[in-house]
Amino acid sequence: MLEITARQAEILDFIRTHLAQEGRPPTRPELARAFGLTSTNGVQKHLLALAAKGAIALVPNAARGIRLLEEAGLPLVGRVAAGSPVLAIENLLGRYPVDPSLFTPRADYLLQVRGLSMRDEGILDGDWLVVHRTSVARNGQLVVARLGSDVTVKRLKLRGMKAELVPANPDFQTLHLDLTRDPLEIEGIAVGVIRNLSAGLAQPPRARKVTHS
Repeated sequence: MLEITARQAEILDFIRTHLAQEGRPPTRPELARAFGLTSTNGVQKHLLALAAKGAIALVPNAARGIRLLEEAGLPLVGRVAAGSPVLAIENLLGRYPVDPSLFTPRADYLLQVRGLSMRDEGILDGDWLVVHRTSVARNGQLVVARLGSDVTVKRLKLRGMKAELVPANPDFQTLHLDLTRDPLEIEGIAVGVIRNLSAGLAQPPRARKVTHS
């Protein structure tokens, strides 16, 4: 795929996010509203440019005729850029042949783990966390959480309007949050872990599922 502009990258990320959340691509008017455009002409120009660069295919005479031309599998997210959506292009390291239907709920992306804060749950530095994308999590679930501009993986504990993000390593401290004033956004829940894949992916990787207490 040829290099795309920053605005084209934003539109592509919006299409990808809309597909993941709604199960269908956005319409031109939906794209126009999302990007503050007064007509769909500007949207269409960006879509045509993305199609010419091999990022998408446009289906004629279809209101939602946008098809992503990405290889099968799940996107791998590396270190998340401050303030950017998890699946923004600048965070992606590639796509890998992991079948999302192997996990319940269905997996949406892989997150490369940094550090050893979840070591005692068998999640090590360099492992790939298999994540179901959601903004809602229950007490006891292993979550991908955003705190301001930082994204972290921890066990979520809820007590009324208090929350704790609990590590699985005594060398790390529990994060205590007051939800009336402390920002906490859930980016997803962990549904599996893939051991460090430095040996490559010539074969589909073996993964284990995550147990939620």
